[in-house]
Amino acid sequence: MADFVHLHNHSHYSLLDGACRINDLVKKTLDFSMPALALTDHGNMFGAVEFYKACKSKGIKALIGSEVYVAPKSRFDRGGDAKSGGYSFHLVLLCKNETGYKNLIKLVSAGFVEGFYYKPRIDHDLLRVHSDGLVALSACLKGEVANTYLREGHDRALHVIEKYQSVFGQDFYLEVQNHGIEEEDQVRKGIYQLADETGVKVVATNDIHYLEKEHWDAHDVLLCLQTGKDYDDPARMRYNSHELYFKSDAEMKEIFSDHPEVLTNTLEVADKCNLEMNLSTYHLPDFTLPEGEESPNLTDYLKKLAHEGLTKRYDTITPELESRLYYELDVIGKMGYA
Repeated sequence: MADFVHLHNHSHYSLLDGACRINDLVKKTLDFSMPALALTDHGNMFGAVEFYKACKSKGIKALIGSEVYVAPKSRFDRGGDAKSGGYSFHLVLLCKNETGYKNLIKLVSAGFVEGFYYKPRIDHDLLRVHSDGLVALSACLKGEVANTYLREGHDRALHVIEKYQSVFGQDFYLEVQNHGIEEEDQVRKGIYQLADETGVKVVATNDIHYLEKEHWDAHDVLLCLQTGKDYDDPARMRYNSHELYFKSDAEMKEIFSDHPEVLTNTLEVADKCNLEMNLSTYHLPDFTLPEGEESPNLTDYLKKLAHEGLTKRYDTITPELESRLYYELDVIGKMGYA
């Protein structure tokens, strides 16, 4: 059994960025005898249930998570420049239990509904409220720790680490990567020093975006589709590495031979994550009529609310509008979805 697991991985649900199908990720995990696997798609949890089922069917522990986007200030701010993290920083969150799963759902939903600016962003206010049951990893070069270290140096990065420690405590981990990128070499050196000073443990990840090394070119085409650029455009977005593939335990040991503990620490994170999903029943909300409401049932109450909404949105209620409204309400009522 391998003594390392991948904690930072993107499936095809990282839309037009990840090029790994979930079943292929699971098969690769089995091939390399890894006991667990994480799913951390960009800003969403679209693949969570499919991933959970696929892992469970093969005896692999499913680590449900997301690589969320964190606004530098408030999620309601609209501004800044991308190079300094002005739009958002990356942060990997993994669910320890059902509480963490529910909190991650709330965070991801708020990112889309309240914080969307180029990306679905959350902020530190939300993290403080919804951190229970979650493990946090400091992410890649676009993470707040790494980005701050490169731009502003050691002391400012230390401040960022202390900020995350205050929220996640011992469930916050520093993340190091080695894809042959010069900036990563600088960041790793800084991360190891910061870890010694703060006592925060370090984990190694490989930021998987495609399954095999030779898939980098196909993934490059996917990025062209995402950004609407020609493949031959010299100014287009590119990943300056061909190493974002699913590496074996042996490959990871070779890359991080100077710090083997960052590999075994991934098992510690996996051990903390013990989410069990109940997929044997429906989980529909239980709505009740407000106190004092005169409507005899939910169907009539919904009709009342819908008609009030109609009068707010239209100056004149035509027979056609009412006909369409009550047709839709009738369908909802017959389906039992009021």
